[in-house]
Amino acid sequence: MPEANIDNEHSSENLSIFSLPVVNDNPIGWGPNDQPDKYKDLPYQKFSKSDKIGKIADWTLTGHTDKKSYNKYQSQFSVGNVGQYSYFHDEDESQFTLVDQTRATKTGFQKKFRTNPNKIIRKTYNQQYQKPAQVVNTKMTKQQKVQQKSKPKYQTNNRNIQMKQREPSVRVGDEWKVIEEIEFSRLSKLSLIVDDPVDLKSCGSMEYYDKTYDRVNCKVQTAANKLKRINRVYHKVTTLDDPVIRSLSKTEGNVYATDSILATLMCCSRSVYPWDIVVSKISNKIFLDKRDDSNFDLLTVSETSSEQPMDEEKSINSPHNLALEATYINQNLTQQVLRMNEERFCFTDPNPFIESDQSEVASVGYKYRKWDLGNDIKLIVRSEIDAISTGANDEKIFLNIRALNEWDSKYNNGLDWRQKLDSQPGAVLAAEIKNNGCKLAKWTVCSLLASVDQIKFGFVSRVNTRATDKHVILGMQQFSPNEFSSQIALNIDNSWGIVRCIIDILNKQKDGKYIIMKDPNKVR
Repeated sequence: MPEANIDNEHSSENLSIFSLPVVNDNPIGWGPNDQPDKYKDLPYQKFSKSDKIGKIADWTLTGHTDKKSYNKYQSQFSVGNVGQYSYFHDEDESQFTLVDQTRATKTGFQKKFRTNPNKIIRKTYNQQYQKPAQVVNTKMTKQQKVQQKSKPKYQTNNRNIQMKQREPSVRVGDEWKVIEEIEFSRLSKLSLIVDDPVDLKSCGSMEYYDKTYDRVNCKVQTAANKLKRINRVYHKVTTLDDPVIRSLSKTEGNVYATDSILATLMCCSRSVYPWDIVVSKISNKIFLDKRDDSNFDLLTVSETSSEQPMDEEKSINSPHNLALEATYINQNLTQQVLRMNEERFCFTDPNPFIESDQSEVASVGYKYRKWDLGNDIKLIVRSEIDAISTGANDEKIFLNIRALNEWDSKYNNGLDWRQKLDSQPGAVLAAEIKNNGCKLAKWTVCSLLASVDQIKFGFVSRVNTRATDKHVILGMQQFSPNEFSSQIALNIDNSWGIVRCIIDILNKQKDGKYIIMKDPNKVR
């Protein structure tokens, strides 16, 4: 094969010449260095990558009623509908109209009678093909009728209802200084495991529980089921006025409180109504106390309910009047269900609050116990025990007795205790846990602090919903405090963590008088 002759000069002329483009290097940032002449003096509207660019024009935007997609195409860099490219018309065209919009005046006859053809068609259709409303109502079940009665006549949107502005439990002075504000969300994350307490002293005497009240029901009502007024002396002594705590403060502990005061702190995240606790710090010892003129010992009613009582002073169902009624019922029930005027069970020491000229004292026993909370905190608490009972093997069983009162079944989720307590006791108790969750949690904490074996709940109702002087006992239920605490979702470790947190804050302060109060308008 002959060899091919390649013309190098001819081949080089046919090849295309490749020239490298000019690359603008911006050492300071990114993008071009110079702005082209055709883009100068051109307005620029800032935009975000999340802006939706899908609408060119919307001539019906002024009459748009869908709030969900109202700002769908709104830029993040513009305020309202005002942007870089918003159109503003300068000429006055208010006098220019295309259609005559003046309304024709109607006569008196036309104003009175207006015909709606669609309404007439619907009326004839309902008369021919639909059943009358009376037939449907007669076939309603009893449960549906009860639910229909319990519904309010005028249903409103809960979002539009404004919260009640409550007054604080104590008037805050202008010279008072706020040391620290604690949020409930912060307290809910605390936890502290404590060891078993040490009993320092036991005082008082208790009567035995009358077991016949366990058989009380709603069907059989006798004269014995009526709530009676028991004329006995009830001592509600504060911490600093307790002679036993004063003597123990010389040798034992550095923090002192009663079970009701400590339970208020431990269950503060569940509370709705305002409260306050006075703190006296003397020689690096802390005394948690209450004010003499406060309503601290009154029992709240429907505190955690969605429909709380109306705050009307003249009404018998105002929060204050209901609290007085509930306290009266609780004190009398705890004494009526006992075997009165019989032999009592006595602790080693007598009741330290009995005076020589006093009449019969209520059945109550006191235990002074000490807890070690760590960080050199020794807490001494005075706990109370209401009564005592005997078990199957004649063992001693310590009891705490509390009363739950029904003031109006319409505000109790439509559950009438006289009809539901015997057949559905769990539903009645669940409604009380919902409406009085804070009060039940305090009672449970007090029972755990006293290490009682059982806590008994008595269900008391008004004979007449419009009268507060006559009540009747409908039934009794009993629980173990540990079992009931898990039923109401009470975390005792979290409660001890709250107490430890507050005591740590108080230990950093100087000797003096302080006050712990709940913000009356703070949401739980």
